[in-house]
Amino acid sequence: MSEMIEFIKPDFTFEDDRGALAQLCREGWRQVNVTSSRAGVVRGGHYHKNNKEAFYIVDGEIEIHLSKDGKEENVTVKKGDFFILRPYAVHSFTFTKDTLMIALYDKGVEEANGQKDIYTA
Repeated sequence: MSEMIEFIKPDFTFEDDRGALAQLCREGWRQVNVTSSRAGVVRGGHYHKNNKEAFYIVDGEIEIHLSKDGKEENVTVKKGDFFILRPYAVHSFTFTKDTLMIALYDKGVEEANGQKDIYTA
């Protein structure tokens, strides 16, 4: 298992002829963002010291470049993938398709002292 990324499953999923539902979590996350990015866009190039960050890919595809402690890893994620990036894992996302994703932070990016838990590599 990688020390930078961990693939997880939603707490609950249901699908029938009406459509589908994915319950990502019931607890443990304090900040939730929805992000859309167009194909060809690059985002990230940073890490978090105090937050685990989870992503659920609603639609699309991303090539992720990860680095930590001199180790590098490239991972491609797509619609339906759910994963956690660990603290200090530098992450850059290259969106290979138009993408809609949900990002969850276990503590939240804004800290009590007004600083943000976002550090450039």
